[in-house]
Amino acid sequence: MSKEVIVIGLIAVAGFLAGGVYSTYKTAKVLAMILGLCAVLAVGGAVVWLVSS
Repeated sequence: MSKEVIVIGLIAVAGFLAGGVYSTYKTAKVLAMILGLCAVLAVGGAVVWLVSS
């Protein structure tokens, strides 16, 4: 697998998690915060994966 495919996959996962944050924020704020944290970690992982050699 090339590096770009993994980065795109992580960004896609972060997008799904961000959608989960949007849909659960009104009913379950704690779960929305956890999903938001996971989305941030996925984006951070994608950036680190892309920058690393």
